[in-house]
Amino acid sequence: QRSSMGKNQHSKAPMHITASEWAVEWGGNKSHHAAPRVKRLPFDCCAISLTPFENPFCAPDGAVFDLLNIVPFLKKFKQHPLTGKPLSAKDLTRLHFSKDADGKFQCPVLFKPFNENTKIVAVRPTGNVYSYDAIHQLCLRPNNLRDLLTEDP
Repeated sequence: QRSSMGKNQHSKAPMHITASEWAVEWGGNKSHHAAPRVKRLPFDCCAISLTPFENPFCAPDGAVFDLLNIVPFLKKFKQHPLTGKPLSAKDLTRLHFSKDADGKFQCPVLFKPFNENTKIVAVRPTGNVYSYDAIHQLCLRPNNLRDLLTEDP
């Protein structure tokens, strides 16, 4: 008898990878189920502690921090906690949220409560917080670039 160790031992196996083998075994087209979903942080939480804020401050990029968390971080590291870029306390804007009778955050002009899907806008000079709908309807369309509560430019 002949041994199976000859030059024709792999003659029936293809010498290439099929498309399905590439996709499944070698990392080709990954399904969306494979990647872990990252939940968006609620709008009323500090980006450092991931807990609801008491004294909200906003970085120029829109990240919101609680005063008790951002000040010690800036003193120690002098950089943005999320991006690593230089950041100082002078770059932060104190945010002023309006609340309804139940203590829930709302737009002070349209009186619509904020939720996880609401686009929220803060005006940097005053720190007042509005829904994007209010800013769009009352400031951007009529070209009235003033704070809706204080009339500051």
